[in-house]
Amino acid sequence: MQPSVKRGKLAKIAGCNIETIRYYENIELLRAVDRTSSGHRVYSSDDQARLRFILRARELGFSIAELRGLLGLVDSNEYTCGEVLAVTNNHITTIQQKISDLKRLEQTLSDMAQKCDGGEVPDCAIVDAMFH
Repeated sequence: MQPSVKRGKLAKIAGCNIETIRYYENIELLRAVDRTSSGHRVYSSDDQARLRFILRARELGFSIAELRGLLGLVDSNEYTCGEVLAVTNNHITTIQQKISDLKRLEQTLSDMAQKCDGGEVPDCAIVDAMFH
């Protein structure tokens, strides 16, 4: 990790777009950072670590609200592992519900597809099922 970097370099290091960094700044997940005399933002090693945390949490599917909650805990410097576990367990429950919903969706679409003969006429069981 470099001691301080400009936004473009931070984007390269973190493997994200500059716009992603701007977005996280705009929604205040990344804090306002110092600027050079020429006006360039300079990101400290702590800022770099925070961005990595944000990006990893997003990869794991945490919503912005969940992420804001996690960062609030971390920023308080008084969080417990139990509090972080509770947020994580809630997220796991959300993921399990989404998986269940996707399985139902898959089954519904599979059922519709099985009723379609894939012929050359415009009479389609899938379209009919979607209209009813």
